[in-house]
This record gives sequence, structure tokens and C-alpha cells, in this order.
Amino acid sequence: METSKKRYPTAFWVCSASEIFERLAYYLGRSLILIFITTALLEGGLGLSDKVGANMQANMTAFSYLGAVFGGFVVDRFIGAKYTTPVGMVITGIGYYIGSIATGAQHIYLMILTVSIGLGLFKNGPIIGRVITDKSQMDSAFSIRYTLVNVGALIGTFAVGILYKDVFAKNGVLGFAPCFKLAALSMILGAIWYVFVCWKHLGTIGSKPFKLEKTAEELEMEKKEHLEDQIKRPLTTIEKKRIGAIILASAFSIIFWIFWYLAYLPVYYYWAENMNWVVAGYTVPATWFDAANSLFCIILGPVMAMLWNHLAARPQGDMSLFRKTGLGIGIIGLGYLFYAAIDIMRGDAKASVLLLIVFALLLTLGEMFFSPLGHSFISKYSPSKYLGLMMSMWGIATFFAAKLYGYAYGFLFGGTFKFTNACFIVAGIAFASAIILFTLDKRLSALVED
Repeated sequence: METSKKRYPTAFWVCSASEIFERLAYYLGRSLILIFITTALLEGGLGLSDKVGANMQANMTAFSYLGAVFGGFVVDRFIGAKYTTPVGMVITGIGYYIGSIATGAQHIYLMILTVSIGLGLFKNGPIIGRVITDKSQMDSAFSIRYTLVNVGALIGTFAVGILYKDVFAKNGVLGFAPCFKLAALSMILGAIWYVFVCWKHLGTIGSKPFKLEKTAEELEMEKKEHLEDQIKRPLTTIEKKRIGAIILASAFSIIFWIFWYLAYLPVYYYWAENMNWVVAGYTVPATWFDAANSLFCIILGPVMAMLWNHLAARPQGDMSLFRKTGLGIGIIGLGYLFYAAIDIMRGDAKASVLLLIVFALLLTLGEMFFSPLGHSFISKYSPSKYLGLMMSMWGIATFFAAKLYGYAYGFLFGGTFKFTNACFIVAGIAFASAIILFTLDKRLSALVED
């Protein structure tokens, strides 16, 4: 019980707060791409097709996570994450600025490339994994961090619809350029915050490549085995098993994220036509669905942190990541059943858009059982010399999911199946995945135990 009462270090709070700058900028930039690209030239857009716009937005999502592999290699072997993170923020800011002066598709591709490199070097997650040294605090700490991440996401997704249409619009020209510049400014301010505030509290944490920053467990193992060179020694059997467990968890995350991203597309397509989006005389912007997800993440973050602390303090210990992952995927499945129920109950009428609040809550609850805990799991069990690379495994899984969910939407919701049947298929796969994870839990959990 004493462990659960420990306070998180100041470095945890200030580093987690830096995520607000990054997510605010990301959602300002990412949310605008589809609209900016497809808006007519006279209105300030590029006048390209929705197919090109959807492809670019998918690439923005996918490659921003693939860049994590490059960044992981750098921070594991060459430069401390404490230094790459603010540099990455500046590079990302340059990318968003390129978006603000874009006059064609080539500028957007250059923006995506620059942002992906910058975010690849943004290694705040692994640093937090070293700031929190008590494994029993990891899950709750990363849940709190996830709340702060979504403060930025909420501001970005809520504000973007108002900014480009109202605040920055002038003489019939929509305010895309100022929004991209605002995203760039957010990243520059974030880099300044990191250097002048985070560095002060981090001390030496993240100053060296992760291969040189050993955990207490690794130091103890080195002492027992009389190892003089921690860097060159081969991986032990338990370390190999733990890497295998991280890869397996990442593989299941592909399924989770495909279904998670897939859930958004019916909001913009199917429900755009089959829901009443007017509430009290006001037409609700579709981007506010993203904002609802972020708001629920902020609300649920502290709640889930208390839950993980409570479970960790039990005599039998915490619930395994694999069971939590199973619950997360299962809850996503319930969300799709709710989608189907809405469609069945509405008949030939239009359903109220307020029902999407319930779906957003289910989507977010599933996310909170899964997403923040992946980084916690990797921080607990990854060998230090592969910490950045193992963190990027989570990003690689999201990359594949981001590249695949469009195809999944085309197959399931593109006309081959009725909408309700497509929802039932997704729910069935989600429930089957959850059952597999619960069934194999003991075997999978044994991979990370000494």
C-alpha cells in the first residue's frame, strides 16, 4: 500500500505537460489536411480530390508513427532522448510551417516527411519510463500522462473547426494557413518549455543513449553475474522472452487500432447522412466527435490511474497487460454492437447525434484499458539498450493499423455488407481476440516474469 501512495516526481509532471504542446499542434495539423486539400482554390484550399486528401491524412498518421523507429535507433545508440526531444519539436514545427505556405501536393508531402522525422525524435515517453522507477506506479503514471496528452488533443480538435471557419477566415478565404502556423508555434513553445523547464527537473535522466542508462534491475543482474560490459553482453533468456512479449502485445495492438481508427469513418460518412446533427438549433461539427474522445480521456485518466493503483496494491497483484488488452478490445466490440443497435432502432428515421456520445465513451474506455499501458509495459520490461526501439514497436503497430483501416472500411462498409452486419463482423473479431488473450494470459504473462 505504501507504493501506491508515493508521489510522482516533478520531472514526470513537467515532461508529461510537454505533450500538450505536441498533441495540440498534431491535431491542428492532421485535422486540417483532409479539409485543406479538398477545399476549392478560391476558398484557400488546394482543390484536390477527396481520395488524395484521405491518402495524405492516412500517411500523416502512419508515417508519424513509423518515424519512431528511426528515433528509437538514435536514442538507443547515439544521442540522449533529453536532447533529441526538443530538437524533434523544432523540426516538427518547421514541418507545420511548410503546411502554412503550401500551394500544392508536393508541399504537403514535404510537411508529412518533416513532421514524421521530428516526431520520431520526440522521445518523451521513454524518458517518463525512466523518471518513474517504481514498476507498480507505471500503469497509473502513464494513465495520468495520457490525460495530459489529451488536454492538447481536446484543445486542437475543438478549436480547429472554429479557427479555420470563423476566427481566421477573411473575405471568403478560409484560415488554413494561420492554423498551420499556430501548430508550428505550439511546437516551438513546447521546445522552449522542454529546454528551460523539463531539463531543470530531469537532471541526468535521458542525457545518455539508453544503452548507457541501466535500470536498478539490470545493475543488480550485472553485479550477480560479474559482468563488466553491460552494453556488449548478449541478451539473457528472460530479456529475450520479454522482447517477445512486447512484440506479441504490439501485434494485438494492430487489431485494436484498426478497429479504433475504423470507428471514426462511419461518423464522417454513414452517420453524416443518417443522423440528425442539429442540437438546439446548432449544427454540431463532425470534428467534435474527436473532441469528445479527448474529453473522455481527460476525465477517465485519473479514474483509471486510481484503478491501476488499487489493483497493484492487492495481495494477488495487478491484472496483467494481456487481460487489460483483452478488455480493451472487447469494449471496442461492444461499441460496434452499439453502432448496430442505433441503426436497427432508428428504422427509416435519422438518429440523434447525441447517441454518438455513448459510442465515444465506449471507444475511449476501450482505449484507456489499452493505449497508455503499452508504454508502461515496455518501460517495465524492455532491456535499456533497446528501450527506444521497443517503444517504437508500439508505433510500428499503429503505422500498420493506419495503413490498413482504410482498406478494412472499404471491405466491410463499402457496400459488400449491410452496415449492421459489418458492425457485427467487427464485434465478433474483437470478442474472439479478447477471448484468445484471456485464454493465453498465463502463458503470455510468464514471458515477462523472472
